[in-house]
Amino acid sequence: MFKRLLPDRIVHTVYDIDLNELHAQGIRGMITDLDNTLVSAKTPLATPQLIGWLDLVRERGFQVVILSNNNDTRVGRFAAPLNLPYIPAARKPAGAAFRRALRQMKLPPERTVVVGDQMLTDVLGGRRAGLHTILVTPIAPAEEGWATQINRRIEKIALARLRKKGLWPEEGGSRHGSK
Repeated sequence: MFKRLLPDRIVHTVYDIDLNELHAQGIRGMITDLDNTLVSAKTPLATPQLIGWLDLVRERGFQVVILSNNNDTRVGRFAAPLNLPYIPAARKPAGAAFRRALRQMKLPPERTVVVGDQMLTDVLGGRRAGLHTILVTPIAPAEEGWATQINRRIEKIALARLRKKGLWPEEGGSRHGSK
């Protein structure tokens, strides 16, 4: 069970994702979480730095879809100025929203990566859907809601077990070497 929580790669922020490496691997789609992945949960709009990064992602030929468990008001207000497609109330780790994002991009799972800050929603959901996964450090964990705080406690237990078994990749590392 805990192996399904293993991300393919761990980075500190989205800005640390090696876009050239992803492109070389044939990745052309990015499904990204919103809160604590792109901005803090209390940040209503994209920062200038994030806008620049998203422009670079799209210039490099990647499609981007925001997939969030948050409501339509929050996600829509964030995504609309960026002209990004989004799926709110995704119910991650359930697979339906991941499949919907793949259909929107017209891409197969093996050409798509999920980027998020939670093992129990983003990584587990992405792995169950056959997607590559990248785990980022949460931007502002102090701002998280009660459900996410419960998830973080479970993640701590899983992380301890995975580290004990020598399975957890270090930040910037890959669990598959080439992934």
